[in-house]
Amino acid sequence: MSPNEKVRFSPDSKSNFFPTLKKNVDAYFKEQQISRHGDWRMVLKTVAFTAGYIVPFIILLTFQPSFLLSLPLWLTMGLAFSGIGMNIMHDANHGAYSNNPSVNRWMGYTLYLAGVGVQNWKFQHNVLHHTYTNITGLDEDIRDRGVVKLSPHLEVSTPHRFQWIYAFFFYSILTLYWVLLKDFFQYNGFIKSGVNRQSKAENQKMLAGLILIKVCYCAVLFVLPTLVFGIPFLEILVGFLLMHLTAGLILTTVFQLAHSVEGTAYPLPDGTGKLRNDWAIHQLETTVNFSAGNKLLTWYLGGLNYQIEHHLFPKICHVHYPAIAGIVRQTAEQFGLRYMENRTLGVALRSHIRSLRQLGLPSLDEAIG
Repeated sequence: MSPNEKVRFSPDSKSNFFPTLKKNVDAYFKEQQISRHGDWRMVLKTVAFTAGYIVPFIILLTFQPSFLLSLPLWLTMGLAFSGIGMNIMHDANHGAYSNNPSVNRWMGYTLYLAGVGVQNWKFQHNVLHHTYTNITGLDEDIRDRGVVKLSPHLEVSTPHRFQWIYAFFFYSILTLYWVLLKDFFQYNGFIKSGVNRQSKAENQKMLAGLILIKVCYCAVLFVLPTLVFGIPFLEILVGFLLMHLTAGLILTTVFQLAHSVEGTAYPLPDGTGKLRNDWAIHQLETTVNFSAGNKLLTWYLGGLNYQIEHHLFPKICHVHYPAIAGIVRQTAEQFGLRYMENRTLGVALRSHIRSLRQLGLPSLDEAIG
């Protein structure tokens, strides 16, 4: 299935849900006389996470601590790397960081700090994932990669029986894979599928940019420390891997806890390409919040534990999600719709593991048994 095949959402008797919800949320911002975009909190986050990524690297180069003492610095970089992705880059590339498009564009470029291209991320996340959430064959986040099965509509193989054990290893190498290979696979794949509709000249420029980003990234992370500062290559390599394994595990797991848990739907279009619900109700059926009352976790995750609010209002900055969550829940209940939430991070994680285990079983009968 490709986006070129006409997939349509179908309004039903509850199709007034989103217009009503939008009206209620609009009223909140008007009453509070605040912007939907970021405020001073986003500025502080930007400084904190960017410093958390860059300063440890400067310390590594300047003071050259022993190998063991360098590992906490690389770990800090991985944690900050995740924070940049979930807070700054994510909001900016949705147009939610600021009401100024130029600010959003430059803040979105923070993805380059991870050696990853922005445009491919937008194709995968903004276009495919947000439009076709949990629709097999369209949502890149649950695409069949032959290793981890994240949809009941994909073919099961023997190794999938154990995916609930080994999946987290593959989650941890995702950002490393993205830096080395994924950007180029997606570059070709999105052009062939029609997701990337840029001109040939634009794509040539995009490819050149991808190569330049990765060359510069590797030069800064490897060439500079080893050839200029004389730090042993093996020490840099181990630290680099620790950073990426940390960031990959956090980023991938957090996104999985919103869509690949018990209770989420994996709807398929009928023979005419028609889905059973409208877009907003589809988002409610395929998305689950978690740890809504945990302020520290909400701060670090960039509000990605409020994925229902994010999917319904991706252009609203995440600092406002806790405030509008009650409005979303109340409006959903008003229309008889289910608002799904796992109470804590631990509950959500266990639900994801159980989901992985069930999806990895060869038949529904065995899964139930």
